[in-house]
Amino acid sequence: MLMSTTVKVREKYQVTIPEDVREKVPLKVGERVEVTVRDGEIVIRPVMEVPRTQAWFWEKGWQEMVSHSIEDMKAGKFRVFKSVKEAKKHLGD
Repeated sequence: MLMSTTVKVREKYQVTIPEDVREKVPLKVGERVEVTVRDGEIVIRPVMEVPRTQAWFWEKGWQEMVSHSIEDMKAGKFRVFKSVKEAKKHLGD
């Protein structure tokens, strides 16, 4: 759904995101947004910042592995073990 409203550009080129827009895309004070230019338009998108200690999880390779695991689970390709000892025996450890 396309929504449009006008706002005034203030000093230092600041704009206020109207309340009705914020209700559709919830933002909190202090959160970051990405500002880009696309075909002569200014596009503002909320961004989620990830702490460095968790950045590995969002790498493409890791996300692909997670995706494959989810697909395997949906297809029933998994086994539940009753104990660590049972899992180790199955895995050859």
